Amino acid sequence: MTFLHWRYHPDQVQARLPAGLAAETFDGSAWVGLTPFLMRDVRLPGLPALPWLSAFPETNLRTYVRDERGRTGIWFLSLDAGRLAAALGGRGGYGLPYAWSDMSVETRDGRTRYRCRRRLPGPYGARCDVDVTLGVPLRERERDDLAHFLTARFRLFSLVAGRLVTAEVEHPPWPLHHARLDGLDQDLVRAAGLPAAEGPPLVHGSPGVPVRVGLWGR
Repeated sequence: MTFLHWRYHPDQVQARLPAGLAAETFDGSAWVGLTPFLMRDVRLPGLPALPWLSAFPETNLRTYVRDERGRTGIWFLSLDAGRLAAALGGRGGYGLPYAWSDMSVETRDGRTRYRCRRRLPGPYGARCDVDVTLGVPLRERERDDLAHFLTARFRLFSLVAGRLVTAEVEHPPWPLHHARLDGLDQDLVRAAGLPAAEGPPLVHGSPGVPVRVGLWGR
């Protein structure tokens, strides 16, 4: 998984949020994350992972929010999945703004190449090409408050039938690595209605963690 993050003015992010959620800030800024990654062994509780269907790429565009009860979590601006079944399941089961996209993830000699071209729903052809080289693990003193703010997230928010709902997320701390961004060509940020990101992103990489997502609640 690769984390690319940019600072945004809180008002720019707030304009993309539903009623009941407020942009959460760090150091005076809201943050928008572009996170390409590879899913493996995806399955429902009690069922085995299925060949081909249970492994696919995703690219998520997300920001960080707080609800009226003070609970923090993630709000997804868009999610692209390389399997149609995953996109339909995420839309139907979780009310999340999934799109079906032509995607690939290739890793060679420590360099990972992510490719994404959106199919349905539009905008057709919205893209995200990322090339990144994974570096050494962050030392404990480098795992600062900002890295924690951006990656230690244990709740999702969504709208289901017009109502704000949440799902709890379980995962161990991300083993974060330094990472070098070798190439980036994307318009998913603008496709989601945000201004184009300014300046180079803050980059982290990770070999991944196991994740469990619960059912929706309130």
